[in-house]
Amino acid sequence: MNDVSVAVLAGGLSHERDVSLRSGRRVAEALRSSGFDVSVLDADAHLLPRLAADRPDVVWPVLHGAIGEDGALRDVLEVLGVPYVGSGPAACRLAWDKPIAQALVQAAGIAVPPSLALPQATFRDLGAQPVLAAAADWAGFPLVVKPSRGGSALGVAVVGDTRDLARAVVDAFAYGDTAVVQRFVPGTEVAVSVVEVAGELHVLPAVEVVADGGAYDYAARYTAGATEFFAPARLSPAVAERVAGAARRVHGTLGLRHLSRVDFIVPASGDPVFLEANAAPGMTETSLLPQAAAAAGIALDVLYRGIVESALR
Repeated sequence: MNDVSVAVLAGGLSHERDVSLRSGRRVAEALRSSGFDVSVLDADAHLLPRLAADRPDVVWPVLHGAIGEDGALRDVLEVLGVPYVGSGPAACRLAWDKPIAQALVQAAGIAVPPSLALPQATFRDLGAQPVLAAAADWAGFPLVVKPSRGGSALGVAVVGDTRDLARAVVDAFAYGDTAVVQRFVPGTEVAVSVVEVAGELHVLPAVEVVADGGAYDYAARYTAGATEFFAPARLSPAVAERVAGAARRVHGTLGLRHLSRVDFIVPASGDPVFLEANAAPGMTETSLLPQAAAAAGIALDVLYRGIVESALR
């Protein structure tokens, strides 16, 4: 496998470009340590000519935001016939759209927070104030407002009263045309990574997230020292097993492939509540999948080599 060439795709033009570049550098370093011939390419107008001129054996998209997670780039790679790491286009679209992912996961028997998906047109047609008042009465406070699509907690807010609700919805609309209003579920926030190595799925230890400011927002995710992590999470063995089983089921329900990260809240009951699934999880120095690998005692170069080999199959 040492003569295998891997093109890591990083960057793009989404709001998460900087995170993608950091993730791409980390993945490239680990793959080079594993002996692969690695290039790092941006997702721009030069990408397809470069792939055609110097065709890699496998592509690893480490792109966050729409270009990396909405399935469109995967469609193009399918057309080109280039093997790639990660989920196929259809699975990416399912995971990318939070209300659709939650509906599918709930149908599979996993709890989800009660949510409303409110397009901008709803506010225009019915009036912003009556819609917000109805949503607040239904959900109660605190509640969570987020874009229906997107990652890195961009546009996500925990709202404690009516005065802040309108602003949170407007902020969510900066990242998409639909805002999700969701009941706040108290509990332990955990992230569970699922990886495919040698044709077998492996659930890595859950990582517990405790943000210093109380909210695991963009700054908390990518500022070293702003969040405390526990890997493995401080869960009883029985609850940890329940969470791992739920992550495996989410991965399969959405048709994800090679790697994913599934986020849950674990309330006092110990029954995990699904928040979202990530088809292109972060790979930076503060990201959760690398921390989960470390908790499992797996070196990143070994893990990433196994993932690339799964893609080549």
